[in-house]
Amino acid sequence: MNVMGIIFANDATIGELTNKRTMASLPFGGRYRQVDFGLSNLSAAGVRHVGIISRHSYQSLMNHIGDGEEWGLELEEGGMEYLTPYAQSVTHTYRGKLESLANAMSFLEFGPEDELLVMIDSAILSNVNLNDVIDCHIRSGKDITVVTKAGIANGEKVLDLALKMENGEVVDMVVDYAAPADYLASMDMFVLNKKWMIQQIKEMIGRDKFHMDRDLVLGGWQRGKVSVNVYEFQGVALFNESVEEYFYNSLALIRQDVRQDLFHGNHPVYTKVRDRVPTYYGEDSDIENCLVADGCFLEGEVENSVLFRQVTVEKDAEVENCVIMNDAVIGEGAELKYAILDKNVTVTAGAKLIGTKQSPIIVRRGETV
Repeated sequence: MNVMGIIFANDATIGELTNKRTMASLPFGGRYRQVDFGLSNLSAAGVRHVGIISRHSYQSLMNHIGDGEEWGLELEEGGMEYLTPYAQSVTHTYRGKLESLANAMSFLEFGPEDELLVMIDSAILSNVNLNDVIDCHIRSGKDITVVTKAGIANGEKVLDLALKMENGEVVDMVVDYAAPADYLASMDMFVLNKKWMIQQIKEMIGRDKFHMDRDLVLGGWQRGKVSVNVYEFQGVALFNESVEEYFYNSLALIRQDVRQDLFHGNHPVYTKVRDRVPTYYGEDSDIENCLVADGCFLEGEVENSVLFRQVTVEKDAEVENCVIMNDAVIGEGAELKYAILDKNVTVTAGAKLIGTKQSPIIVRRGETV
């Protein structure tokens, strides 16, 4: 079966962390970017025809992915393609995923008509066996398969799409709503027939409808025009749709079970190779319960934190419950609790940054505090 993949870089913002980058290029887990998970899922399933859709701030994303070599992809027609506004002669903001797909129609129409299409969002991270999802879709005979996760809906978190099941069939569906706990949360991952999807996109756009969840999935299901199959994913799924969720999920990687499932559950997660020297641990350093990347220089105290590459923690500095991105420098005697430091941040000697679990302090890229 021929399969085509689409990754939405997701330009939705989660504050200072994405004001100059897409969700897809947001650093995560010490060495990775969020796009790595979608690319690795597709690559492990043998999908080589992949399009990456982004509206703006995509330069860092392109720098990270390059020609796609780390994921076994090739940057060419019929391989991996960046579907940016300049490549599509469209510069306005997309009103929904259907409109973004409409503006990538030349990509969608390339290749066999009977291809399946797998669509993945960059805000939800998982290690999914897409071959199982594809087999489930084919066996169902339905128009769309939605990959879902139990335990996310709680009556408080607003979900893009949530579905209720009874006896293996969808009996209710809601969008942009804090669904109760007996609903399954969509992971914004869909499998469908490409030819059928092209037809639906043209019809939806012609009717001034632009949203995948509301207009096509929910609207089509309510009208009896679209049949919906559900694949319930059993592994770890991290919804990084807010600063609080990103912070909580980053620190969750300290747990071995979460880390093992996310990075090695069905297949390895690949990323851009950047070789660095091993991390240096000073004689008086005290590093406890942390995820530490290579190239760090640690002489202070760090607890319950995630440190990306080449982070420096100087003598007598105290870091607790923090996410510290590449090349940050924590000065001597500084104190950090519940903070997210973007790349190339400098914390001066003796400075104090104290946030909370619900509202971590964010220091923007390149700033000195």
